[in-house]
Amino acid sequence: MDFEVGQKAVFPAHGVGVIRSVTSMDFDGEEASFYEIKILNDGSTIFQNVERALAEGMRHIIPADAVERVLDVLRDRSKPADKQTWNRRYREYTQKIRTGDPLEVAAVLRDLALLKSEKTLSFGERKMYDKAFDLVMQELAVAMDSDDETVKKMLEDIFNS
Repeated sequence: MDFEVGQKAVFPAHGVGVIRSVTSMDFDGEEASFYEIKILNDGSTIFQNVERALAEGMRHIIPADAVERVLDVLRDRSKPADKQTWNRRYREYTQKIRTGDPLEVAAVLRDLALLKSEKTLSFGERKMYDKAFDLVMQELAVAMDSDDETVKKMLEDIFNS
């Protein structure tokens, strides 16, 4: 097992969770082990097969030295605005968020924040912006050993500058 009870981990598209237990379940005579993960953001519980956890994107929190790379992505203003239709951007952004890669999620957040500075976001864009913001904020808060409000303010300052 790569994760231990009590440890925090990132589950793609759900955010940071705490592993509450490892349980065995019987499915038609075959026994499998599952992580019981409580997602911190909304309190939901997810069961993830231990053998498939890494393949499905479950990963450890980024180390403190990787925080600066995520912040660099958020600060990068050199990428031109994406002129694709919203449907194409939505598909691309959804794929990036599903990877769980903190740099990809940060890029989605940055792109939507830049778009937000140019125009009012549609309902779908706003939901995706909020989702990416929450995912980045949660992981940075844990990685920096900080609280959500401090990291939220830091992120807002990055986008307001």
